[in-house]
Amino acid sequence: MKETTGLWKKALAIALLAMTLSFGTVYAEDNLENIYHVYIDGKHLGLVENKTDAEEYVDQRLMEAQDKHEELEVELLEKVTYVPEKQFSPSVETEETLRELEEEIEIAASAVSLVVEDEAVAHLANEKDADKALQRYKEKFVDEEDLQALEERSDEEKPDVEDKTIMDVELTKQVKQQEQLVEPSEIKQVDDAIEILEKGVPEQTVHVADEGEDVEDLTSEYDVSKDELLQDNPHLVESDSLSKGEEIDISETEPVTEVLVREEGIKKEKIPYETEIVETDDLEKGKKETKQKGQDGEKEIHYYKDKKNDRTMDEGTIKEKEIKKPEKEIILKGTKVIPSKGSGNFSWPAVDGSITSKQGERWGKYHKGIDIAGVKDRTIKAADHGKVIEAGKDGAYGNKVVIDHNNGYETTYAHLESIDVNEGDTVEKGSSLGDMGTTGRSTGVHLHFEIHKDGSLENPLDHI
Repeated sequence: MKETTGLWKKALAIALLAMTLSFGTVYAEDNLENIYHVYIDGKHLGLVENKTDAEEYVDQRLMEAQDKHEELEVELLEKVTYVPEKQFSPSVETEETLRELEEEIEIAASAVSLVVEDEAVAHLANEKDADKALQRYKEKFVDEEDLQALEERSDEEKPDVEDKTIMDVELTKQVKQQEQLVEPSEIKQVDDAIEILEKGVPEQTVHVADEGEDVEDLTSEYDVSKDELLQDNPHLVESDSLSKGEEIDISETEPVTEVLVREEGIKKEKIPYETEIVETDDLEKGKKETKQKGQDGEKEIHYYKDKKNDRTMDEGTIKEKEIKKPEKEIILKGTKVIPSKGSGNFSWPAVDGSITSKQGERWGKYHKGIDIAGVKDRTIKAADHGKVIEAGKDGAYGNKVVIDHNNGYETTYAHLESIDVNEGDTVEKGSSLGDMGTTGRSTGVHLHFEIHKDGSLENPLDHI
């Protein structure tokens, strides 16, 4: 009986202990609180009492960024995670954690990057803008219609070459498109992306000046403008020489890629005619006459031209075809030497005709020469070899020519309608001096002809 009573007391004690432990556990759990650890890409920022507070804060930042960049699709650049934990009377500073979150959070936008040689050179909002930038960059150097025709042409199709035909357009460096997450501020407009492709991004170089160098030297060496150089170096003055060892900041740029255009075309060019000089003694020495007028020929040229950003790099002829042969010009060059000294024997100074007035007294005055008229051909001819010493108007004589025959004789021809010679010309016996007329004091169309010997008047009828 004592043994049974002891077992019962022991069982009762165990039951009481179990009840006590269970009550303690329930009491402890009721006093634990849920909190959340906040992480950005694995970095612990702090604790928040309510996960919703942090999530709403992040959502608010995203909404603000989206409102600011309506055309973009924004998202978090790094993942925000929340790890729950239960703590007894936890010490949580939610506001401080949210401030940390504000500093660490990075908003990114989905972009399509233009990548050259594994380097992203420009980020655009979408694939459409990226395609547009590349297309419009090419169109700076190729007409839109030509580029469209090229893109519609198959690789096997060979176009008919016309006045100007674009055969190929390509970029000197391949440009790939790659989707990336970037800060919204890094996303470029189409025009800005084109400028980057064409001009590149400036790279800073420091030039250490040599003695005697000036601003002009640097503009040539680095291919920069004076304005750019002075803007980068406000302390410089254009006219100043540089001090040896002086450091000058240089912003150098070069295209990221260039547009290479292969152009072919058909053009026509003239073939200049050749000139042949043929000497002849049928003409006086020093005189020329065109026997056959030259005519240019014509040829058709199939050419090519390679251009890089509108700079011609290479050009040449593929083939050419003669369309019209040129005709050479033949010039007769006189070799005949006309003596300037007369023979002393005078010929009739007109073409036919008759004497209408002789030398001597006439109408109360002395008539110095003879008058010849009644001709069908009005050509006036030199009576002998000589040199023209007068050719022009002379009062009552009208248009007058005087020839010195360099043997003491001079002959005078007056009242000419026109004069074919100039003062200083050497004329041949029988050559044309002009046309018979009625200039000066004249009663009709006729030639007034005089002969002088050593300054004294002689009668022409004694010599012709």
